[in-house]
Amino acid sequence: MTKITIVSCPTCKADVEWGEHSPYRPFCSKKCQMIDFGTWADEENAIAGAPDMSDSDGWSEDQY
Repeated sequence: MTKITIVSCPTCKADVEWGEHSPYRPFCSKKCQMIDFGTWADEENAIAGAPDMSDSDGWSEDQY
């Protein structure tokens, strides 16, 4: 017996069965996948990290 894994679509919260027959997993559809992609492309979503120091006054290519 194979256990079925159900996840919630990150965009619309619909239940999605995790498997090969769900090609857009974890999304329920191409539409929800593209909505999510759009929020990343518009920089509404971001992964936290170190601040970009390349444009600051303290940035230097010289090694210490």
